[in-house]
Amino acid sequence: MPKLLLLLTGGTLLMNEAAPSGARKGTVTLDDERTNRDLLAEVPSLGRIADLETKLLFQMDSANMQPSDWLRLAREVHAQLPLYDGIVVVHGTDTMAYTASALAMILGPLPKPVVLTGSQRPLSDVRTDARQNLIDAALVATLPVPEVCIAFGSRAIRGARATKRDAWGFDAFASPNLAPLVELGIGVEVGPHVLAPAPLGAFDDRLEPSVLAVRVFPGLDPALVRGAIRAGVRGLVLEGYGTGNVPKTLIPAIEEARARNVPVVVVSQCVRGHVELGRYEGGAAAEAAGAISAGDMTVEAALAKLTVGLARHGTGAALRAYLEASVAGERD
Repeated sequence: MPKLLLLLTGGTLLMNEAAPSGARKGTVTLDDERTNRDLLAEVPSLGRIADLETKLLFQMDSANMQPSDWLRLAREVHAQLPLYDGIVVVHGTDTMAYTASALAMILGPLPKPVVLTGSQRPLSDVRTDARQNLIDAALVATLPVPEVCIAFGSRAIRGARATKRDAWGFDAFASPNLAPLVELGIGVEVGPHVLAPAPLGAFDDRLEPSVLAVRVFPGLDPALVRGAIRAGVRGLVLEGYGTGNVPKTLIPAIEEARARNVPVVVVSQCVRGHVELGRYEGGAAAEAAGAISAGDMTVEAALAKLTVGLARHGTGAALRAYLEASVAGERD
């Protein structure tokens, strides 16, 4: 029987019923000594999928997740993955796509699955998506899917391609520019585009957290962008229109960023499609000013990749090459 590790980090899945104020807080009866027993009591099917071990790594609302927490989680995954057939990470949905992208960038190619999951309703609820998501995540972690992925809503999607699309529905996550890695219907279908397994590399804990994402909109004051650059931002992700178009008023800010060695990465506000900076005048001017196309990366992946890339490659040609390459299948 496969051997899996379940790492618990918090999130709605582990929360109690709503408090009188309406806010959910706390956890269900899980703790370090009782997690296996409690989980198998709530979801007995897990014991038929794998020999499951659990560890409470930390316990937080994922809205409070920070890059230092990404590192703590990545370090644990890196240390434990050789000992198991796969790892499942229980995580809050609000920042799950950010964490999935960060894990993919920090860890790089993988020999085994690392599957994030969570739920829109707690495991302690009678009507919940938590049970099925846990079962699906455990199953995916036993399959030949050696990637960081998210198991949610009866499918597994590439973590570095994921975005949260629905705050209220059970089908909360999407991968707009890539088909699911695994479809979990009556049968289980693994896609042909799953990455090949690769040896686990040495752990690299370098991150540059001083990055900023700015959504372009009519009326955006370029002085605010320039102020952020002057205040010490080390890297900037611009969410441009359509194929990466930006207003001409932002070009001097991009030029100033280049002069200060602050890389600017342009993603699209559209959930589908890709950036093609030369297609329109504003994007072409941004490219001439030094902006880097994110291709079809999500903003979550671009932020994570810039955070990792700045620390590992600096701000020159090596960083540009890293951003324009595919590290974990995050871009075509």
